Amino acid sequence: MCRTRHGVSRADSGPDLMQDSVKLRFGIGSVLISLIVLGLKYLAWHVSGSAALLSDALETVINVAAAIGTLWALHVSALPPDENHTYGHEKAEYLSAVAEGVLVIGTAIGIGFVAWEDWQHPSPLLAPWRGVTLNALAGLVNLAWGLILLGAGRRRHSPALKASGDHILSDVWTTGALVVGVSLIPLTGYLRLDAILSALVAINVLRVGFEMTRHSIGGLMDEAPDAQTLELIRTVISEQARGAIEAHDLRIRRAGSISFIEFHLVVPGVMTVHDAHEICDRVEHALRRQLGRAVIHIHVEPDDKAKHTGVPVLP
Repeated sequence: MCRTRHGVSRADSGPDLMQDSVKLRFGIGSVLISLIVLGLKYLAWHVSGSAALLSDALETVINVAAAIGTLWALHVSALPPDENHTYGHEKAEYLSAVAEGVLVIGTAIGIGFVAWEDWQHPSPLLAPWRGVTLNALAGLVNLAWGLILLGAGRRRHSPALKASGDHILSDVWTTGALVVGVSLIPLTGYLRLDAILSALVAINVLRVGFEMTRHSIGGLMDEAPDAQTLELIRTVISEQARGAIEAHDLRIRRAGSISFIEFHLVVPGVMTVHDAHEICDRVEHALRRQLGRAVIHIHVEPDDKAKHTGVPVLP
């Protein structure tokens, strides 16, 4: 059995600690940005009296709560493995993303009630142009920060950062649509357009909440990676396990930024333990170059255990 845990040794811990520190800084930034955006959207609703802009502000209240939850998840996921969590705490990020999805769904229901109330009792807007301007400014702030979070989440394989980025960008699309829609109300004089816009916001928020929850539950359930990642892993094993015969029973899952990979590696029965271990080391190093942080378990077997159904090794 060749068994390696990335990030356990002192030599390897430095880059991991630096990455966790960077992720925490993004989490703190999300809290601050969400508070700024909430202030702008509250002012937009306050000066305009628009139910649609109130709906947008309500969604941002959830953004603040979600940002705080993300910060907690990033802190917990950065904790080292212990006796109760020998595989680490990375799945805390999925818990945060699930909680954020549930909050988003609850917000959508609340926005729906606002839309219904405004449909029954439409009223003229107070200062629509000032409200639209403030909301547009909040949307630009969110756009910049959402793109930053998505890029950071992809580079650091962080479900929490990616979920936050997706949520914020969905908020940007909502804000853009509301800027256009609320601008039409004083131009057309159709007051119930405000309620219609609120209802559309509720539907969009509900969609995003379900998507976020589904993706995060997949991570908690150890859902297999996408086909492209799986093919990359198979290719690396095939190319780097020279001297072996095949690899089978390949299993892969992700927990936050760490990949967990295990498989059986069949080698010639006369191969020495030293040579088999060198093959394992070569495969592990190549996989980490492609995937980043990883826990890799390789069970070495003699040639009579070959199944001829796994990953063939290139000669």
